[in-house]
Amino acid sequence: IKEFPTANGPVDYALCVGGRILGLVEAKKLTLGPQNVLTQAERYAKGLAESAFNFQGLRAPFLYSTNGEIIWHHDVRHPLNRSHTIAGFHTPDALTELIDRDVPAAARALAGIPNTTELVRPYQWDANRAIEQGISNHKRVMLVAMATGTGKTLTMVHQVYRLMKAGVAKRILFLVDRRALAAQAVRAFASFEAEPGLKFDKIYEVYSQRFHREDLQDEPFDPKVLPTTYLTDPKPGHAFVYVCTIQRMMINLFGRQAIAALGDEVIDEDAEQMPIPIHAFDVVIADECHRGYTSTELSAWRNTLDHFDAVKIGLTATPAAHTTAYFKDVVFRYE
Repeated sequence: IKEFPTANGPVDYALCVGGRILGLVEAKKLTLGPQNVLTQAERYAKGLAESAFNFQGLRAPFLYSTNGEIIWHHDVRHPLNRSHTIAGFHTPDALTELIDRDVPAAARALAGIPNTTELVRPYQWDANRAIEQGISNHKRVMLVAMATGTGKTLTMVHQVYRLMKAGVAKRILFLVDRRALAAQAVRAFASFEAEPGLKFDKIYEVYSQRFHREDLQDEPFDPKVLPTTYLTDPKPGHAFVYVCTIQRMMINLFGRQAIAALGDEVIDEDAEQMPIPIHAFDVVIADECHRGYTSTELSAWRNTLDHFDAVKIGLTATPAAHTTAYFKDVVFRYE
């Protein structure tokens, strides 16, 4: 609703779902930076007299500011949440899902799940605890640095299971930069005994892209290919892991021209651009995020991660400058 009246003046836009105002948008001209405009959105949020919400005096849970190119978003429901840029506005379905999700309660449930598997070594369990503490502190971007051969993938498979079991995340994107690595990750999920007598993929769905014969090495298997609607029309009831190359996700988001100058990985013939909303995944895990990308590759890599409004976890053996510049906070290091 344009120019929605509040006790503190009209807000540029009110975003309504099911008769409730879930978001307020303050818009400014292109020449102005929109981040500081969030304070104006807060003032209007305090003037929503009829709202059933009240978060430290703010009567709308989700605030936005934009200059038409950059969008800043602030989930005001918890004081530890910080404003951040997003690639597009949340859909009505996304807002409904966000308002129904209780992240602090899920984080408490996560902390209460014991480590019951003997497959995970003590330092890997320490990595899991560090990530979970970061999530509990409402961090959205984290880096895990573990030396080559110390089991980063196993650590993250265990982590993903715990996140899904606690309800912290339901839709997980596991990004790699080679199809052969994607095949290895799918095998890792399929072989992990999450519960006594139950493999991970018997509890939660595990999907991937199609593989080439040379990707599968000596152990061919039949991967489950992700239904397109899982990307374009995410539902709260979906609970799955999608293992995908970053090159394919670039095509899915930005079209084939986006990777014309990227690397030597063979482009998947069946990959195509599709309208993927920013809430398609709750958590994005970027494996081997230390690669020495060129400036063109680095831009495409960042744009792909930036598209998703999700918790992002980077995995690396040797943090590079561009890696720490993006993920910033090394929550766990094992040399």
